[in-house]
Amino acid sequence: MKNEKIAAIIPAAGSGERLGALENKPFLLLGNKPLLVHTLQKFQECSEVNEVVLIVRGVDLRLSMGLVSEYGLTKVVEVVEGGKRRQDSVFRGLQVLDRREVSFVLVHDAVRPLLAVEKVHEIIKATREHDAAILAIQPKDTIKHSNGTSFVESTLDRSKLWLVQTPQCFAMEILLKAYQRAMEDDFAATDDASLVERLGVKVKIVEGSYDNIKITTREDLELAELILRRQLSPAA
Repeated sequence: MKNEKIAAIIPAAGSGERLGALENKPFLLLGNKPLLVHTLQKFQECSEVNEVVLIVRGVDLRLSMGLVSEYGLTKVVEVVEGGKRRQDSVFRGLQVLDRREVSFVLVHDAVRPLLAVEKVHEIIKATREHDAAILAIQPKDTIKHSNGTSFVESTLDRSKLWLVQTPQCFAMEILLKAYQRAMEDDFAATDDASLVERLGVKVKIVEGSYDNIKITTREDLELAELILRRQLSPAA
């Protein structure tokens, strides 16, 4: 659309505690490149994304800017120090974009490096129509619900359940308002859509991919290596 600007926020200020890594998770190698570089390259390749704001720990600012330069990630317009929580970090990114006349904003985990670019196009299209959209996949396993003990209370209907991924995409004014409301109310959530839902906005589900995994444990990193190898294979 004419005069439309689309930006992405990539929060990368988390730690690698569950991986047992000495360095921050986004800087671990996948193949021959850091996870973060794989992730940023997806948005560099996406023709609809104009700008990227990268959020990192203060101690990682110089390293991050070096990677941006080394890999020619020209869409990264700012590298910003993150806050205590992911939510605080994303809000800092939104404050940067609020000055840049952005129409739509994507928020994507730095440690989801296997995102397919076509899924970015799909979620942007859905957001143009609905103002808010998320990628999600349906669970393969049967899911049980407990009452907080180690006993089953019920079996959930998995046809109605979705495992949420990123990116999540929103009209800029809606996501900014949702974050401002959450800060005023001291409300914390584990994903951006939860904050938007509090405004009464309906969030569209776009089917994601089982390849779009989040690297949280050592096993996830090993699986990511296998997926990357398959994706790079001529027979893939």
